Amino acid sequence: MAALGEVAARWAPGLWRRAVRAAAWLGGRRFASGGTQSPPTFGLLLDIDGVLVRGHQVIPAAQEAFRRLLDPQGQLRVPVVFVTNAGNISQCSKAEELSAQLGFQVQPDQVILSHSPMKLFSQHHDRRMLVSGQGPLVENARALGFKHLVTVDELRAAFPVLDMVDLQRRPKTTPLPRSDFPAIEGVLLLGEPVRWETSLQLITDVLLSDGNPGTGLATAPYPHLPVLASNTDLLWMAEAKMPRFGHGTFLLCLEAIYRKLTGRELCYSGLTGKPSLLTYRYAEGLLAQQAARRGWAAPIRSLYAVGDNPMSDVYGANLFHQHLQTQQEGAARSCASILVCTGVYGPQAPSPTVPAPGSEGSPFHGHRDFGFRPELLEAAHVVSDLHEAVQLVLCKEGWAL
Repeated sequence: MAALGEVAARWAPGLWRRAVRAAAWLGGRRFASGGTQSPPTFGLLLDIDGVLVRGHQVIPAAQEAFRRLLDPQGQLRVPVVFVTNAGNISQCSKAEELSAQLGFQVQPDQVILSHSPMKLFSQHHDRRMLVSGQGPLVENARALGFKHLVTVDELRAAFPVLDMVDLQRRPKTTPLPRSDFPAIEGVLLLGEPVRWETSLQLITDVLLSDGNPGTGLATAPYPHLPVLASNTDLLWMAEAKMPRFGHGTFLLCLEAIYRKLTGRELCYSGLTGKPSLLTYRYAEGLLAQQAARRGWAAPIRSLYAVGDNPMSDVYGANLFHQHLQTQQEGAARSCASILVCTGVYGPQAPSPTVPAPGSEGSPFHGHRDFGFRPELLEAAHVVSDLHEAVQLVLCKEGWAL
């Protein structure tokens, strides 16, 4: 009788893959049928825009995926955290929004916004910070631990002559100079603002004046005040056929302006959101807390990160996977990147490269501080949508589909 390996070698590769999947499925069915499904040793990190939703529309494949992930009581069978680079909403509101869209209860501590890891930057929490973005800015910043906040609108009201681009908003009279405005001690960038020209001007004023925008300095201080930023996505996907500008585009403008004016590079005291390692370590901690709350004693060893943006989702997951191979702070030992084709990425898109001057090629869309390592843009798995991604994960883990 021929050995199993010899028989398999004569099969078509596609038949062999289907046979392996069938065996895994049957094994999972037998294991689950006795009602003694073992605790999960893996968890899911799911992007939102382009994976679960496009704008306000839920992607049908995402709904189908969660039908496989939920038990008969409507509880998740495995730990899941939703990791988004959005930041213009509160954590509680985002959880409520996801609950309504997906049809089951999402807890606030299952949601990681781009700025959530800034809770760890306690050394800056007592500084007087200029905060930029939109949505519940002050509420979000206070939830992160920042105590003394000034919004761009408040700064503009205190110094109306600083905002001069929009003719309709220029002051009609020259206000008296102020000397009672406390100095700003840092800049907190939580997402793209609405009026870019105003935010770019006033943030630059704060940096060039060492936090005293009502005055002028002969020489811009360097190093400048601490700058913390979340979400470096150049682009993101909504209902439009083409991607939209993200906060990374705003940061690119700010960096270019600062460099042009000073001849120096804008430096960040912290960058959060994907592909930051800090964001993935933070997500791993929330998965472990979720498993403990559900009474799943087995450590979460394998992470699967599903996203639609090669530069943030894939790059970040692969970077974290490499980090896990050398650092053993937590329980996780691997982080597999899974790229879906329902958002920024499409199978027809060229691979990101750094083209030589004068040559044609797809430009690098990542933030300069994360560098460019082409191998980190290659997803471990490329699938059509979240449903196929979940099928892949459950099959690899030997769970019932």
